[in-house]
Amino acid sequence: MKSYKKIFIILLLLVIFIYVCNITLLPTSLILMQGETLDVKTILGLTVGAVQENQQIMQASSNINKNTVNKAGILDVNLNLFGKIPVKDMKVNVIPQTSVIPIGKAIGMKLYTDGVLVVGMSEINGKKPYENSGLQEGDRIIEVNRKKIDTTDDLVTSVNNSKGSTVELTYERDSQTLKASIRPVKMQNNEYKLGIWVRDAAAGVGTMTFYEPTSKTFAALGHGITDIDTSELIQIANGELVTTNILSVIKGESGLPGEIRGTIENGTTLGSIYKNTSYGVYGKVSDKNKLNIIESEKVAVALRNEIKTGKAEIRCQLDNGKVETYEIEIQRLFLNNYADNKSMVIKVTDERLIQKTGGIIQGMSGAPIIQNGKFIGAVTHVLVNNPEVGYGVFADMMIKELREVN
Repeated sequence: MKSYKKIFIILLLLVIFIYVCNITLLPTSLILMQGETLDVKTILGLTVGAVQENQQIMQASSNINKNTVNKAGILDVNLNLFGKIPVKDMKVNVIPQTSVIPIGKAIGMKLYTDGVLVVGMSEINGKKPYENSGLQEGDRIIEVNRKKIDTTDDLVTSVNNSKGSTVELTYERDSQTLKASIRPVKMQNNEYKLGIWVRDAAAGVGTMTFYEPTSKTFAALGHGITDIDTSELIQIANGELVTTNILSVIKGESGLPGEIRGTIENGTTLGSIYKNTSYGVYGKVSDKNKLNIIESEKVAVALRNEIKTGKAEIRCQLDNGKVETYEIEIQRLFLNNYADNKSMVIKVTDERLIQKTGGIIQGMSGAPIIQNGKFIGAVTHVLVNNPEVGYGVFADMMIKELREVN
């Protein structure tokens, strides 16, 4: 009999643990587009109810989960256990229906990191001063001896000013702020080194996806810019949007990704960059004329339930001064994917593009995808073994990132 009680208690604790984990992992805020369905991933017994003063945004009911949100605004909701016990509050920001101008133009980007990024380590005169400090590749150093640093030069100056005394580094890893103490090694030229390699900037060429005229903001790439050494998403302090000069197009083949090769040397500044995310790079446009943005080309942003498999088109630039439209086919849709930027499988069907590039190549990331006169997403990845096929990210993911940063 006692064994049954133990089993019952263990099962009860397990159920409680599952519920606590589910409630804890649920977000405290969500962003929805007007017309989307509220879809909070809950388990049996948890219901989502609207707070009284915001019920005009959604039809009031005991459980509003899986309902369509028809009006823009802030919707305060609460999660209840068995409809009676409140367990968590949630704020839903319902953004209004949006229109954007698809661009498809090749652009250059310069990103400046927040602090300096550790990209490698090496011995100094047979010593490893960084050893046992806890510092790793991919960490971002933001302070030396409690003094903020922004560039590699700031770090070098601070270390040399230590005259060989132990320096305290403040760095960030996975949103955690940590500290490390390292004693520099003196070199023959009387400089001091920590034995770490760092970087404070990155640059590249990609495709601008769209321009949002009311806020004068843009989105590009459809994916984030990662560091070439660490493969980590670069945390930026700021950046520049600049013109690029296309030098050549390398055709993609099975196993060998193609590439749009361009240069941003002597590029003209077009705007600023303030966010680098998994769903693209975002910023403000300061010179709309040089981008040849035409206001009359504005189109509505499609909701997921409006996107269908079948014919669509992309816009991209492969020659200087010329943006063209090419036919593609949407082969698969992952309508429930909110985790990454692989929202749909696309295939290039336009023979002109296949002849020139082999399909999707590096530098085309961010090319806007249009279907039935609406903006539905952007190109993000290519399948290395089949350059005619790749992935795209849904438009709503990019718009939500845009609204979140504003």
